[in-house]
Amino acid sequence: MSKPKELAPQRHEELRRILRKDHVVRVEDLAQQLNVSPATIRRDLEELESLGEIRRVHGGAVGVESRLEEPLFDDKTAIAAKEKQRIARAALKFIKPNDTIYLDGGSTVLELARLLRDRTNITIVTNSLRASIELAAQGSRLMLIGGELRRLSQTLVGPLTRLTLEELHIDKAFMGTIGLTLEEGLTTTDPGEAYTKELVMERAREVYLLADHSKAGKVSFTRAGRLEKVRALITDSLIDRGFAGRLRKRGVEVIKA
Repeated sequence: MSKPKELAPQRHEELRRILRKDHVVRVEDLAQQLNVSPATIRRDLEELESLGEIRRVHGGAVGVESRLEEPLFDDKTAIAAKEKQRIARAALKFIKPNDTIYLDGGSTVLELARLLRDRTNITIVTNSLRASIELAAQGSRLMLIGGELRRLSQTLVGPLTRLTLEELHIDKAFMGTIGLTLEEGLTTTDPGEAYTKELVMERAREVYLLADHSKAGKVSFTRAGRLEKVRALITDSLIDRGFAGRLRKRGVEVIKA
């Protein structure tokens, strides 16, 4: 009978195929699919990581082609623009009179900010310079938190944001993300931005994630929020059905705009 070591090249090729299809994989699932032990899978993943083909994460791995970098903000606004507008309109339904809401710095959340320009019966907290410009001329009470300016995303981020956020009670936070997986939750490119995102999600009573289907199954540089904190993902109709189903099993409502 062939030994696992002798079959390693075949397993490695199968692992590559699975990662190209699923982007993110779990050790236990791979062990079942390939009929080998979890220890064997871990050794295989170590070898593929040493070749620069994958990146291991807790309990599994992601393909390096699945790792997302962040485009310029103006470029982001042009990507899936119609989908982002539909997502924003769907999110608007969750905002009620007298709510205190938080608007994150994502391009989809910016579309929501534009829909709130005429609202006068809510309080809006944000770290987004773009959102604050949209809301500054008229409308509801607006609070811009302090922090270090991150020019790429036009947001205020990092430890200084805690000074304001710890004093506030937020009813609903509307968040964006660069990547989203079941294993890693929300991920983004910048640790300072991740810090502020996680802090907001801990402070908010309800968290709504606004993200189009392209974010699903993708991982960026640093973790930015636990999936358990997300009440609902508001996304577009192209979201992978299997991914949406697994999110629902984890207690996250999936709303297709």
